[in-house]
Amino acid sequence: MGEQLSLNDLSAASALLPVLAGIVNFRRLDRTVKTAAVFFMVAALFELILVLTIRMGIANNMPLLHLFIAISIVFFSIIYYRAFYSAALRKAVLFMGPAALLVIVANALLIQGIWLYPSLSNTVQGIMLISFSLLYFYQIFTRQEYIHIEKQALFWINSGVLIYFSVNIFLFMLFNLVIAQQRQELYAIHSVTNIFSNILYAIGLLCKPPKTT
Repeated sequence: MGEQLSLNDLSAASALLPVLAGIVNFRRLDRTVKTAAVFFMVAALFELILVLTIRMGIANNMPLLHLFIAISIVFFSIIYYRAFYSAALRKAVLFMGPAALLVIVANALLIQGIWLYPSLSNTVQGIMLISFSLLYFYQIFTRQEYIHIEKQALFWINSGVLIYFSVNIFLFMLFNLVIAQQRQELYAIHSVTNIFSNILYAIGLLCKPPKTT
């Protein structure tokens, strides 16, 4: 149990990595990446509040997770709308973002409720962001002009999004169906993935916008 708690704490602390990177490099970031940096700051704040509620002995902080997922949908919809060049892909964001948000609100109010782990909401968010991240990779790998993708902030951020949700989507789906002991074991996977994704986000936010040729 002690090792599990340490891993969870390390996962929560890793949220500071993209925050610090965003603060250090904020002036150099373009508008889209600045939006991502602000989101990571919001995410770190929620992470802190969740940790504090646990330390304070609050038995159920699930309403915070429902709220955070809704906020995430809004931020990522804005980020990917700006990141996509194709009018068709932008229209897809305009459709899928509000649709996912509607499902999340309905889930919180009518289906699972705000006091139960939002497995449906997390799953819907995961499907949406896996789709967006794959489409973004397709976009950058089919561009006509040559670019250094390793110097592109959104390449690293998008990689973090794809890895995080691809690995954890089945955990989100099954979380409410497994017993407490299994949840702790499975959540170790989430913690490791979260740390790795936060490292990728930080790398992206430290990138200096390159010139395309």
